[in-house]
Amino acid sequence: MSNLVKPHGGGELKPLLLEGDALAAEQARAKDLPRVTVSSREAGDIVMMGIGGFTPLDGFMTRADWEVVCDGMKMASGLFWPIPITLSTDAVTAKGISEGDAIALADSESGEILATMQVTEKYGIDKAHECMMVYKTTDEEHPGVKMVMAQGEVNLAGPIKVLSQGGFPEQYGDQFMTPAQTRAEFEKRGWNTIACFQTRNPMHRSHEYLAKIAIETLDGVLIHSLLGKLKPGDIPADVRSNAIGTLIDKYFSDNTVIQAGYPLDMRYAGPREALLHAVFRQNYGCSHQIVGRDHAGVGDYYGPFDAHHIFDEIPVGSLETQPLKIDWTFWCNKCDGMASMKTCPHEGPDRILLSGTKLRKALSEGEDVSDKFSRPEVLEILRAYYGSLKDEDKVEIKMSGHSAK
Repeated sequence: MSNLVKPHGGGELKPLLLEGDALAAEQARAKDLPRVTVSSREAGDIVMMGIGGFTPLDGFMTRADWEVVCDGMKMASGLFWPIPITLSTDAVTAKGISEGDAIALADSESGEILATMQVTEKYGIDKAHECMMVYKTTDEEHPGVKMVMAQGEVNLAGPIKVLSQGGFPEQYGDQFMTPAQTRAEFEKRGWNTIACFQTRNPMHRSHEYLAKIAIETLDGVLIHSLLGKLKPGDIPADVRSNAIGTLIDKYFSDNTVIQAGYPLDMRYAGPREALLHAVFRQNYGCSHQIVGRDHAGVGDYYGPFDAHHIFDEIPVGSLETQPLKIDWTFWCNKCDGMASMKTCPHEGPDRILLSGTKLRKALSEGEDVSDKFSRPEVLEILRAYYGSLKDEDKVEIKMSGHSAK
């Protein structure tokens, strides 16, 4: 009997990826089906459903699901779910599809068929309403809003059969772990209580401090890096993974940290995305999720601790995975070490506030970075990356810095 938190919905993991003869048969069938091209975000959602990360979903949401997820953070069945998982297409393509039809879902970049789908419903949505409920804004400068507003006019709902992991295992090797794999690794290590640390950036000293706070009271930490698409200026996954791996090797005790990655694109939905992260981290077997300042935020669209507060607003029992809320952390010159607003009595001038934005900007401009900000071994890796960039790429990083966290 496992002592880990149960998958979301209280049952077993529900991976939708076919295997063996069933996979071969569905792949052959898919070749003759009408194709619908999916966006990068939708492709990531398909892969997550395939590996069981979005347990217990069986496909893309209906209009009834979309509506109550937007307005009440639950599906029509009553299952807690904070962000719509939907598939869209253009009106012309949708016109050629009837409810009841089977279609193939193809990646927009590679052309690979990722899944088949039995279409149960076609429907339109109020995109502005989704944006206001999920992102708290309709400003198209917000990257999440921009994604929603760029969707096709028609949503397609229905169960899917997943045929591929989208190349993630081949590209990232052992770092790409499924929920079944992380759970097996936790049990192998004898871990029962695990905090997840969400990141789309290399870890600076503040991030390291957050992870070590969790290690003090729990069995271990899963450093869970996003492997899907980011926005311009963010650091690529391979560079980030190398930097994090070096940090773990040099500055963490053995058997306290696992680094893994997951296949989603960022939505930049702030508090709502913090809840989605907790949902699928429960599927990965994590009892806690570290929630620091501006979790999954972008620009100034959310308050620094809105992602803390939202966990207090959802119904009791919505999640088994619980937030590990940690205040703003920084280096304090007078304390001569890392501290937080709760532990440090000193004034602002003594505090070196750390952020990924500041780090990216300094490195892209060739500035010196203190080892109070980031570990020397990590800085060496990041300097090599920034030194390899072309001038136009560095300009893009500077331009994106005002909205990145």
